[in-house]
Parts: sequence; structure tokens; C-alpha cells
Amino acid sequence: MKICDGRVVAITGAGRGIGREHALAFAAAGAKVVVNDLGASLTGDPTDETPAQEVVRTITSMGGEAVVNTDDISDWDGAGRFITQAIDTFGTLDTLVCNAGIVRDRMLVNMSVDEWDAVMRVHLRGTFCPVRHAIGYWREQHKAGTAREARIVTTSSGAGLFGSVSQGNYSAAKAGIATFTIVAAAELQRYDILANTIAPSARSRMTEDAFAEMMAKPDTGFDKMDPANISPVVVWLGSSACNVTGRAFEIAGGELSIADGWQHGVPFDKDDKYDADEIGAVITDLIRNGPRQAPVYGAS
Repeated sequence: MKICDGRVVAITGAGRGIGREHALAFAAAGAKVVVNDLGASLTGDPTDETPAQEVVRTITSMGGEAVVNTDDISDWDGAGRFITQAIDTFGTLDTLVCNAGIVRDRMLVNMSVDEWDAVMRVHLRGTFCPVRHAIGYWREQHKAGTAREARIVTTSSGAGLFGSVSQGNYSAAKAGIATFTIVAAAELQRYDILANTIAPSARSRMTEDAFAEMMAKPDTGFDKMDPANISPVVVWLGSSACNVTGRAFEIAGGELSIADGWQHGVPFDKDDKYDADEIGAVITDLIRNGPRQAPVYGAS
């Protein structure tokens, strides 16, 4: 028996790159897959391409079951149609993977409000809207006594966990996704819904130009940046075997870790109101005695 036999999985941004590998991996693991892709360019502009259809053809040629969805999942009604299609086509929904994203890279001094809003819309609204529709369905199933072993997997980034120079919008959006997922996990476990996020490092349209040397395919040996390396973790997180919730997993090649995120530091308590001229010495001691801060990606 395969790890996702009988499960129905809906994946956003599944036409290319990491999302495409997720779709193929879930299908190989026995799942029925809804392959969502708007068919847009990296900057979010529409194209004539139909990458989702190619993924579906690949899955069906393997003997799997999959359907195309081309809705804009950052639109409330579009996200609703995406979730409804999974239920109407395959009878239910078990796993939602939120992978869709765009970049509009720019240093903050040059970033426009439109470049900010576009990234926030796709990443944050494009996570919230399908999650909200999915959990509405799962909550009703739970109330009816037919609860699913529901799973949500969102996509953050090392940029969201630690920041990335020239990606203030993308970093902020990905940080928001990580925190959103932690909140979702805390609120939804009562309905048998588990939610986790990943921070992958792999070759994609977003990374192969920005980090060309790091993402280059090696001539021989293990291709650490192959996007297919990410998907086994996501398949497990999206399966009924998953028994963790509210965690952020960093995955690069064969390296897997759990990110701690923000933690309370060891406090110094004066037990009285501070004077402003005291603060510098206290903060110096707190920094000296605390863990070293992770550097921002791209910072000199």
C-alpha cells in the first residue's frame, strides 16, 4: 500500500518547478491530484502556456488520476472553485498544498507599491483563500462525524525565516505564511487538521537566475538543488502518516531540519522602569549572552 493511497490532494502552483514535482510525487504515492496553475509568467503576467495540462498528462500516462485547475487562487471565488473542483471530481479533499508564488525583486529604495501588493496577493491571499475554503469543508465534515485526516502544507522560504536582500516583499510574505501556518495548526487541530510549512531550497524559476551559481546542475553526482528532492517531505506531511503540526521544515537536497523560528530570549528583569540611558548596556549584555543571530541572505 502506498502512503497516499485513496487521498485527494489539491496543489497550487503545480504546473512547474517544485509544485510540478509535488504533483508527480503525490500521484506516484497513490493520490488523486488537482493540479492548479494559472499559466502565468514569473512576474504574474498571463501566458499562453498550459503547464498544468502537461503535468496532468504525465500523471495519467503513469496510470494516475489528475485534473487541471486554472483558477486564480488569490481570488476568493477562484480559490473556492479550486477546492470545490477537488470535492466534485474525486468526492472529497484530504490534503491542500499551497505552493503558488511570484517574485518582484527590488531593493526597498526602488520598490513600488504595485510590486509590494502583487507579491503579497499571490503569496498571502493565495495561501489564505484556498486554506479558508478547505477548512470550511473539513469543519463541516468533522461536525457531521465524517472527519478526514486533513493536512495543510504551506510554502515559506529561507527568505521568510531569515530575510533576503532585494526581496523585502517576498521575505515579508513568506514570513507571514510561516506564522499563519503556526496559527492555523493551533486553531485547527481540534478538527483533526494538521498544518505545517516548508522552507525549501531548490532550483526553480525564482532561484535559478537569482542564485545561478548555487542552483547550477552538477555534471556528476547528487543534484542537491533538484526540485524533486523537496517533494518526499511534502508527501509525508500531506499523508495520514504525518503526526506533527505547527512546524517549519527546511529541506535542501538530502538535508532536513526543523527551524525554531522566534523564541523568547533569556530576559534581564530590572523589576522597575528603565531610564533610557540604561538600555544600551542591558541590550549589549542580552546580545552577548544570547544565540548568534542568523544572517540575512545576501547581506555583506
